[in-house]
Amino acid sequence: MNNQGYYTDRICIVTGANSGIGYALSEELLKRGATVYLLGRDPAKVAAAAGKLSSHGDRVRTLVADVTDWEQVRTAIEGAAAEAGRLDMLFNNAGIGGTLQFEKATLEDWKKIIETNVWSVVYGVHAAFPIMLRQGSGHIVNTSSAAGIVPPPFQALYSLTKFGVTGMTECLRYEFAEKGLFFSTICPTNIATPIFQRSADGPVNEKAPIPDDAYPVDRAAVEILDAVAERKGVIVVPEEPGTAVWRGWAAGDPETEAYLMQMAHDRRVAYETKGSYF
Repeated sequence: MNNQGYYTDRICIVTGANSGIGYALSEELLKRGATVYLLGRDPAKVAAAAGKLSSHGDRVRTLVADVTDWEQVRTAIEGAAAEAGRLDMLFNNAGIGGTLQFEKATLEDWKKIIETNVWSVVYGVHAAFPIMLRQGSGHIVNTSSAAGIVPPPFQALYSLTKFGVTGMTECLRYEFAEKGLFFSTICPTNIATPIFQRSADGPVNEKAPIPDDAYPVDRAAVEILDAVAERKGVIVVPEEPGTAVWRGWAAGDPETEAYLMQMAHDRRVAYETKGSYF
C-alpha cells in the first residue's frame, strides 16, 4: 500500500503526548500533514510539548484530561471531534511501566497500573468509537507492548494490562472491518523513553537507567506510522528481534523458552545485587 499522503489533513488525537512515544508520534504525524490534538493530564506539560511543535501552526492543538477519568476523556474526545468536524484517528498511547517482583506488588500497584494501562484505553475507545461508527470511518491505534504478546518475567502486572489491550484491539479489528473502522496495536520492545522512570510501584525516578539496547523513539514513530498507514493489526517495533521472540514463544520453541528462563534469572540477580532490573 502506498502511504504517501495518508496522514494529510487527518484529525488525530494522541494521549500521553507530552513525552516518549506519544510526543514522537505527534511530531511525526504533524510532519506528515495531520492536525494533532496533544492530550495530557498536566496543563503545563501539554503546553510545553505544543510549544516545541509550534512550527506546525494551528495544526497543533491541545487537550487536558486525566486518562483514568471517564468523564474527562469523553469530554475531551467529543469536544475535539465537534471542533474539527470529525475524528479520523485516536492513538491511545498513555501508560506506565511495571517491572517488579510479584511478591512485592501491592493491591494498590495493581489498581494503579490497571487504571492507567487498561481503563484509559477502554475510555478512549468507548468515547471515539461511536463518533467513528457514525462517520463510517476511523482508525484507533492502541499502544500495547512486546509484553502484550510475550510474557516477560518480573512484569506480571504490566503484562496483564498489555495482553488485555492487544486482545481487545485484535477482537475489534475483526469485528468492525466490514464497518469501515480499523484497529491497530503497537507492541514496542525497549524504546528509549521515560517509561522506564515511571512504574506502578513508586514515584517517577528520573535517574532510572534506560536500557542500553533501547531503540530510538523517533525511528520507532516513523516505523509505527508506516505500519498504521498499511492498516496492520499487531505492529511490533522494531520488528526484529521482537517478532522472532513472539513467534518462538507462541510455537513453544525451546530456545525461546530458555531465553525467557535466563531473563528471569538475570533480572532477579540484577535486582538483588543492584536494585535495578536493567
